[in-house]
Amino acid sequence: MRGIKGAIFDADGTLFDSMGLWDQAGERYLKRKGIRPRKEIRQKLETMTMGESAEYFRTSYGILLRNDQIIDEFNTMIYDCYKEEIRIKPGLLSVLEDLKSRSIRMCIATSTDRPLIEAALKNNGIDSYFTGILTCTEAGAGKRNPRIYEQAMGIIGTKKEETLVLKDAYFAAETAKKAGFLLAVIRDLYSEKDREKLLRLADVYLEKWEDWGQKM
Repeated sequence: MRGIKGAIFDADGTLFDSMGLWDQAGERYLKRKGIRPRKEIRQKLETMTMGESAEYFRTSYGILLRNDQIIDEFNTMIYDCYKEEIRIKPGLLSVLEDLKSRSIRMCIATSTDRPLIEAALKNNGIDSYFTGILTCTEAGAGKRNPRIYEQAMGIIGTKKEETLVLKDAYFAAETAKKAGFLLAVIRDLYSEKDREKLLRLADVYLEKWEDWGQKM
């Protein structure tokens, strides 16, 4: 691991303690409108697209807006959260400082829209650490395809065998590992169901970012 020259970070759950926002976003949206969400709302929204979610809000909760208006309101709410509320995970800053001191180039590969990530980076004062950001939309593939990591590697100009991918979620971590990247996994509450699989998969498994100095 001491030979790495590049690091590709996931954003949600890895850099940012933000997975809870997405888990609770539907409830938050309804509460902002003075509507009490039903218990099953998280399960209902889990597999829905934005358009389907908007239709669900409209038909099941009586929101008198068009679907596109609901989506606009929802996106504005999420953006405001990334701009003002979302924080980096404890101990991350010292990791970024360590990588910077070793001249290791860093970028972000994420499925989250660029404006949200840029807002959270700036709000937390860590935007200067990263050479670039690449989203799944920009890469033209989701994280079950290694394309986003291959393209991110091009941004930092490293070879695969000297590039570390840092993740929290299993399916994307598996994609990076199978593609031949070095893999570090940071534990996150929302990936606990896959903990044993992640432990077996990772080259390095971190219970928390504060363990970085001992493992790396």
